[in-house]
Order: sequence, then structure tokens, then C-alpha cells
Amino acid sequence: MGAFHEGHLSLMRTAKRENECVVVSLFVNPTQFGPKEDFTRYPRNLERDAEMASQAGVDVLFAPPVSEMYPRVAASIHVPEVTERWEGAVRPGHFDGVATIVCKLFNIVRPSVAYFGYKDLQQCLVIKRMVEDLNLPVELSFQETTREGDGLAMSSRNAYLSPEDREKAPEIHTQLEASCRSIRDGKPVDEALVDARRQLESSGFSVDYLELVSLHTMEPLTHYTEGSAIIVAARLGKTRLIDNVRL
Repeated sequence: MGAFHEGHLSLMRTAKRENECVVVSLFVNPTQFGPKEDFTRYPRNLERDAEMASQAGVDVLFAPPVSEMYPRVAASIHVPEVTERWEGAVRPGHFDGVATIVCKLFNIVRPSVAYFGYKDLQQCLVIKRMVEDLNLPVELSFQETTREGDGLAMSSRNAYLSPEDREKAPEIHTQLEASCRSIRDGKPVDEALVDARRQLESSGFSVDYLELVSLHTMEPLTHYTEGSAIIVAARLGKTRLIDNVRL
């Protein structure tokens, strides 16, 4: 959705190494924003983003206007089950907007491989399920989260953080890693998550959710198993941050 940063550029460079031609879509998608969310103030700088994409080796930047992608009220795609918790519960309709625009972009561009970052873990699972269920002819490549030196997951919304909140923000990743270590060492899942939530709240975060979930269904888990992740969404000041660590 633009406001490119090193996380996006890492995906572009990986795609360029592995393919002959790389197309990057840049589209701030209105259908995945709720009525009280930040669509109008979401960071946009097409000229800057185009230059960054070019330097990363991108061959084509596809940046259509909203009127081209949505000339009328559009049909939409709903992916069941994996959309119903966490971000899907906090942001009703969000994943319908994500699935619809990604399917439209796939049909327009017709990529052989599509690259996504694991920072938006639930989004990755939604797209994976959509591709499987609709038999879309595209291979998906999910890449590791790119982080700042202090551990904060790179995100376009980090620009909203005040200097004071930016100093606190890495605590979200610190607590994810601490919870992972505790659970691997045998601490009960619920105790590890309660400790992490308490630490975040004492640092000034307002936690929407912090859970151990299945990487297949996004359902909460009470015990550590292979194919699981700890996911978190929390507000710091006016900024909502999401992150995850796979166990």
C-alpha cells in the first residue's frame, strides 16, 4: 500500500533475484479500511515510492487510481474461518477487502509467484486459503519480517509514532521473544501470555490481543505445538502495532 520501507524493498529484491521480471502493485485499498480507520491520512508518496522501487530492480510499478480498480460497487470475496478472529474480529470486513483486491491484482498482473511478508501473518493465511479454495494459478512466497535494529517490525504506520512512543515500541517484540522462550522452556502458555500482556501494559501499551495460535487455522492454542505462532496487536499512543513470532 505504498510508503515503502526496507521490508517492502527486501521483498522486491528477493523477487528480482528469483525471477526475470518483477511487478510491484502500489494501491491504498479503500475496501480494507473501516469507517473510523486511517484511509485518508495513510502515508502516500508516489514519486518517492517509484524511485525506491526502481532502485530495488522493479521492472513495472502498477499504481492504478481507485476509479480504475473500483468503477462501481464491486463483487467481493469472503474467506471463511481464518478471517473470523483477531484482526478480522477487531476490523470487520477488513479481510474481505484484502482478499478482493489481492484477487483482482492477481487476475490483472497474472504473476507466477507472489511475495508477501510474514509481519501480516493472518493476512498471509487468508491469501493462502483464498488461492487454495479458488484454485488460483499462482505460487505464494512468504518472507521473514524485516525489523529495525532494535527489533521493531518495519511498518508504514511506524511513521505515526511520537519520538517517545518510538522508544517504547520495540518492547512489543521483546515480549514476543520472551514468551516464546518461556513456552519452549515449559512454562504454561496462559501464564507466559499473561506475563507478556502485563509487561506491555506496564510500558504503556493497550493490548487488543496476545495469543498463541495455529498457523493453519488461526485458532487459539493452549499448548505449544509445531506450526504455531504468538500474535499480538496493541496500541501505543494513537498508533496500532501488530507483530508475531512463529515458534
